[in-house]
Amino acid sequence: MNISLPDGKAISLPEGASARDVAKSIGPGLAKAALAAEVNGVPVDLSMRLSEGDTVGIITFDSPKGKAVFWHSSSHILAQAVQELFPDAKIAIGPSIEEGFYYDFDVAEPFTPDDLQAIEKRAKEIASRKTPIERVRVSSDEARAYFKEKNEPYKLELLADIQGEPSIYAQGEWRDLCRGPHLPNTGYVKAIKVLSSSGAYWRGNEDNRMLQRIYAISFPKQSMLEEYLVLLEEAKKRDHRKLGRELDLFSFHKEGAGFPFWHPNGMILYNEVADYSRRRHIEAGYHEIRTPVILNEELWRQSGHWDKYRDNMYFTEIDEVTHAVKPMNCPGGLLVYKSSSHSYRELPIRNFEFGLVHRHEKASVLHGLFRVRQFTQDDAHIFCTPEQIEDELSRVMDFVIDIYRVFGFEDYHIELSTRPEQYIGTEEIWDRAEDALKSVLEHKKITYQLNPGDGAFYGPKIDFHIKDCLKRSWQCGTIQLDFSMPERFDLVYTDADGRRKRPVMIHRALMGSMERFIGILIEHYAGFLPLWLSPVHLRVLPISDRFIDYGQTVVSRLRRAGLRVRLDDRTEKIGYKIRDAEVNKIPYMAVVGEKEAEAGTVSLRLHGKGDLGSYTIDRVIDELRARIASRTTDYE
Repeated sequence: MNISLPDGKAISLPEGASARDVAKSIGPGLAKAALAAEVNGVPVDLSMRLSEGDTVGIITFDSPKGKAVFWHSSSHILAQAVQELFPDAKIAIGPSIEEGFYYDFDVAEPFTPDDLQAIEKRAKEIASRKTPIERVRVSSDEARAYFKEKNEPYKLELLADIQGEPSIYAQGEWRDLCRGPHLPNTGYVKAIKVLSSSGAYWRGNEDNRMLQRIYAISFPKQSMLEEYLVLLEEAKKRDHRKLGRELDLFSFHKEGAGFPFWHPNGMILYNEVADYSRRRHIEAGYHEIRTPVILNEELWRQSGHWDKYRDNMYFTEIDEVTHAVKPMNCPGGLLVYKSSSHSYRELPIRNFEFGLVHRHEKASVLHGLFRVRQFTQDDAHIFCTPEQIEDELSRVMDFVIDIYRVFGFEDYHIELSTRPEQYIGTEEIWDRAEDALKSVLEHKKITYQLNPGDGAFYGPKIDFHIKDCLKRSWQCGTIQLDFSMPERFDLVYTDADGRRKRPVMIHRALMGSMERFIGILIEHYAGFLPLWLSPVHLRVLPISDRFIDYGQTVVSRLRRAGLRVRLDDRTEKIGYKIRDAEVNKIPYMAVVGEKEAEAGTVSLRLHGKGDLGSYTIDRVIDELRARIASRTTDYE
């Protein structure tokens, strides 16, 4: 039979061949690395039997999908380990997450540190057994009978939500309800580490029972785990929540859980990021708008957000009419477009907005600036003709990539997400939008990962994932092509022939969330930000009270030159002042004493490097201003 590969190449295999046979036919290296496969876009086990004309892709650990399969199989190993050690433990769910996996258990007492060590040891032993992981097809009645006999109430509850035939995966005698796919056997997991445990309500509902959640991670090589643990320790040092407190950038308070409070230093950083973005947008032909934070219920029903996001929205009543605090900016952008008539000569219209949005996130998922309830999106909405789509998408992609480069992120990957299960618009509209995105990516020769079914409810999207210095991937920018919203809001323009036509809408964000992007910046640079972003460029350090007046003179000169300067006039020894400036990640320090006051100079120091020598004030101004203007990300 003939099988197609993702690149379009065809291979011939005997009848009854499996996805594993595809990997073997390509080469022994791929056969060894293969974890699972995609057949016609659907993830499957390597044992899956193929049919004539199938398109088959092989999934390895190097891809996000491969990591998801690997970590989900590892979660089953973890659950088996817990039930072997704690037979009364009830199993709930165990998904893969961005880094690793977790599994939730209903146990009489929380797990102790000794328990976690024992669980990790048993999980390693289970992995070493190389037990086959096999899918078992069962009827709903058979599955219910099995989990009822095993006294697994959470699995029975999950079964009730499954439409159609369920599946169970078996590791020897141990079994779990799961749709898969999974690793061929437990021996693929060569390294596993239990990281922590915490309480978690069943299905995230505080009215449900509190379960015990165990977080862990695993790898196909021990060396990969060792490297991960080193990076994990480094990540703890770079935690933006810790640095945010130490550098006096922002804070969080119980009076507003999930709502960041920006301090003066943090506002300087925030405004530098926003001002640079604003300037670049204006240069690129965008126009800034601002739309209301609160809009009435009917608008959100018309846009489709009411049905999709109602549970995550905040509401209030104005003049006895229900209004919502906006979770997204696009409906307001649509009304701005619709407020006047447009000619084809005006298109494309590029409007951007620093839009403040609110989303009702559960308290359990709040995480510093990375997961908040109030944040600002650097949103843009572009309205163009169908003929302009590819040019506009290409422009936006170049824009996004260049912005990331300026902030020091040159390593990234792109994902294309297609029509989800719940969507608005017709299949024909979705096909047009998906084809347009694919065409631009292929024309620009950009490699991308396809995520079937992961698009926004109103259109397919391209997501940008940047990598930081610790090789962590962060989803930031997004480009979404939308034929549906212009239809829903009856947007039109007058074409050259005088006919009214429907524009196409491109939703676009570069940073995604200003708050989250700033959190990423803080961790990427470990708080020692590029000079142009640093809240303080230089701190002047008099060696004693005698030289405070000269220090004030230096500060005044530098401030008039546009530099952000502070004077440390405390009655402390100079060594203490230098150490304090280092701890606070101040880029430059200007030590002033008798010699400097007489010569009209400063003794300049660089964070982490030490003494740079004697500088005139004019030289300090020239060098720092040049570095700020260049927006260089280093201090070499």
